[in-house]
Amino acid sequence: VFEQTSSGRLVKKIAAYHQFYGVNEAVDCTLWAASEQGNGKIGVMWHTQGSGKSLSMLFYAGKLLSQAELRNPTIVVVTDRNDLDGQLYATFSGGQALIRQQPVQADGREALREELAKRETGGVIFTTIQKFGLQEGEQAHPVLNERHNIIVISDEAHRSQYGFSQSMKLNELNRTGTYRVGYAKHLRDALPNASFIGFTRTPISLEDKDTQEVFGKYVSIYDITDAVEDGATVPIIYEARQIPIAQSAEFDNVVQEAQTLIDEDDESSYNFRLREKLMGTEGRLSRLAEDFVKHFEQRTALIDGKAMVVAMSRQICVKLYEKITALRPEWHSDDVNEGAIKIVMTGSASDPADIQKHIYSSQDKKLLERRFKDPDDPLEIVIVRDMWLTGFDAPCCNTMYIDKPMKGHNLMQAIARVNRVFRNKSRENGGLIVDYVGLTSELREATEQYTRSHGKGQMTHNIAEIKAKMLEYIDVVRGQFATPVNDQPFKLFDALKIEDELALFKQVMLGANHILALDHQTVADKTEKTPRRNAFLKAVRLAKKGFSLCGADGDVQQYQKELAFYDAVRAILAKREPNSTASSEERQLQLVALLNKAKGES
Repeated sequence: VFEQTSSGRLVKKIAAYHQFYGVNEAVDCTLWAASEQGNGKIGVMWHTQGSGKSLSMLFYAGKLLSQAELRNPTIVVVTDRNDLDGQLYATFSGGQALIRQQPVQADGREALREELAKRETGGVIFTTIQKFGLQEGEQAHPVLNERHNIIVISDEAHRSQYGFSQSMKLNELNRTGTYRVGYAKHLRDALPNASFIGFTRTPISLEDKDTQEVFGKYVSIYDITDAVEDGATVPIIYEARQIPIAQSAEFDNVVQEAQTLIDEDDESSYNFRLREKLMGTEGRLSRLAEDFVKHFEQRTALIDGKAMVVAMSRQICVKLYEKITALRPEWHSDDVNEGAIKIVMTGSASDPADIQKHIYSSQDKKLLERRFKDPDDPLEIVIVRDMWLTGFDAPCCNTMYIDKPMKGHNLMQAIARVNRVFRNKSRENGGLIVDYVGLTSELREATEQYTRSHGKGQMTHNIAEIKAKMLEYIDVVRGQFATPVNDQPFKLFDALKIEDELALFKQVMLGANHILALDHQTVADKTEKTPRRNAFLKAVRLAKKGFSLCGADGDVQQYQKELAFYDAVRAILAKREPNSTASSEERQLQLVALLNKAKGES
């Protein structure tokens, strides 16, 4: 398929191996499910975040339309949100050369019913699940089309697309009760002979019973470990920086105020509003803003990139914005085309003035989206509550700061915003999640769910463990410099005090000679020609990798100069043996860099 980038450049995209095999398997399953012997359950394609799910859906649709057995099928693409519907429609519109027709986006319930009822063959129709709702006075959804060659593609098979159970709505005024069923039941009533396939980035339920009951078994699984190993995504690094809820006096005042909400709200609403009050205190937000600014500036000094801040409520978004811009006034601008930080959230005319000034039109939101996706645009930070946490790809975003309770599917979708491959992201320095609320157990539980169906591997890497490993490799290097050569160790810490450039260069050369002399002095392993040198190069590389991942941590800043010295020695040693070959990991990183360059991401 061909797609146009935000800069107007036309790029050609072909299927990756997991898309190729997954789509072919899904097409085979479709031919059976839609046949006279089939049960209409095609299955589920679970391809992890960042693996090109939208393109997989396009490739699948394109191949389906070319299958003679299906006799020019009608494809219905169902989502549960308008923004996701629009994003998928745009992807398919850009792939008309593959599907050989202009897709149709249903404007409303009447338009959807008319479009489905009149279709005798063909068509690619986009809709939200909510458009399968009942009209006034209807007890059940009418049958719209009984053809067997209708294929329904469900994007992100949320429970809104299960929805078979009944509920009762009580009208106390008229003293009546009415049974209601979910949208999924209406969809199947409307298209009784259709076949269904679900596409998802995450498994839906812990036991996967819901998904398999509705859509069938998994036809293709491409999990987080597969994606990282292939270089399709980068690892996610986790850093805990929890901000205490409040000081004792402030805490007591907020709790007393929140208690007044008990009588007017149900328990779940009360719990939410209580936590919002506690997390939104002036003192806590001030501490959070100070920590964020410090951390973000330290991180961007090491690796350029953009950041998303996830807050619990729209009011907290605004307060946090005000506190951040009070610390860095130059980041603020009232102009949508200017400024380094913006809030992206929904709003209405009834919102208070402090929220209203951060509500943008649809056109302005698209402009902010283009600005944030552009690595050269000065818009570096966006504060969100819910928007942009699913279905939004900005590869240059490498850090997410979470100050909102999250769990399960929503947490997995959110943190995947930082796992996209980009020119400054690789296995060496993956996307970073900074946790301000304490999501350790939620991440662990979500990871267990995320890897239950044949999934494997570690979803996130804890920055505390990375720091400990970095220090181990630093100790290895220090030990080599402390090992005497001709009864003389290399005086590393004296060398680190030198500021004069000529004298410093001399120390780097002496350090390199010291490492080389270790191999001449003692041959510890006869299978290697230069085991000490190789051990030094490996330790420096891995120590640098650790620092790049946790360098924004104040505790590791003290090693920055030391690592720079090691790296200078490493460069000298590398030049001493020009025929030396790169490690397999280094070669893979070089290959990923070349692929990114070919895709225009470098």
